[in-house]
Amino acid sequence: MRSATFPPIRVEPEVRAEVEAVLRDGESLTQFIEQAVVAAAAWRRVQAEFVNRGEAAIERWKQEGGGRTVDEVMAGLQGRLDDAKRRAAERTGR
Repeated sequence: MRSATFPPIRVEPEVRAEVEAVLRDGESLTQFIEQAVVAAAAWRRVQAEFVNRGEAAIERWKQEGGGRTVDEVMAGLQGRLDDAKRRAAERTGR
């Protein structure tokens, strides 16, 4: 398979100098740009998958008739906090 070329990009001289200043020994500007493009594409893919999972969860939640109310969630969290405080007090002998 033949390799493809990205279009050239224009940047201010200061930007190029900043990028060149962080290149590792033996690393070329082209390698840096390729790695940055690959990493950005991977990050966007992860973000899209996260959003898709969230949207699917919301749809399941709606179809199943809801979930827990805010008050129920907050009461559960308060209970966990109270338990943790009680255990900490028992450990310190208070």
